[in-house]
Amino acid sequence: MTFATKALELAHQVVESQAEPVHRAAALFVASLRAGGVVNAFGSGHSEAIAMEIAGRAGGLVPSNRLSPRDLVLYGGQPPSVLTPELERDPQIAHRIYELAPVAPQDVFVLISSSGINGTVVELATIVKDRGHPLIALTSVEHSSQMTSRHPSGRKLLDLADVVLDNGAPYGDAILELPGGGGYGAISTVTSALLAQMVVTEAVDELVALGETPPIYLSVNVAGGDEHNKALESRYAGRIRRGA
Repeated sequence: MTFATKALELAHQVVESQAEPVHRAAALFVASLRAGGVVNAFGSGHSEAIAMEIAGRAGGLVPSNRLSPRDLVLYGGQPPSVLTPELERDPQIAHRIYELAPVAPQDVFVLISSSGINGTVVELATIVKDRGHPLIALTSVEHSSQMTSRHPSGRKLLDLADVVLDNGAPYGDAILELPGGGGYGAISTVTSALLAQMVVTEAVDELVALGETPPIYLSVNVAGGDEHNKALESRYAGRIRRGA
């Protein structure tokens, strides 16, 4: 079976199995946005690509922020040398990431981690819930369930979320098997991006149904895109940021 065939098969399964949690996640988006809130999306490693699907892209929501360990450098004055592969396992940096973000009480958070076990994402989830924010987790339930948490509490991301979106990725992420053992063809980014867009578009549909005009980015590569986007961003001055 080719990667494309198996990926499409799994994508169909995710669409069907996650319809209800997607609906609940979209409702949290709508409630936050209607209260003047912002969608804060966090991911590290490859999961940062999914945060980019949610925050600051064409066809997506203007009131959105992308959080990552790089914020320590971009906004926190730390040297680039702090950005090591092991950084995402450090629970303490979650506090600084939250402090550096322009967060308001009505904001909603989406934390993305296929494993859902590393110290930073679990600690950030703990902070988010302690501060009373709605929390959506985008993770692999199968992979996370087979792993031991790296957080001192023993908890995982999915233990803390109000809504869990399961990207359907298998343990180890790869969906094709090598003849001598092992796997290849990672799928979590594909299905997680699908889920992210499902939540955003359903939230937009709900806002339209309520008679509101959703604050949506246009591509900067179409006529009038820059002007349209700058006008919308001005409504959220001091609430959103567009880092590198």
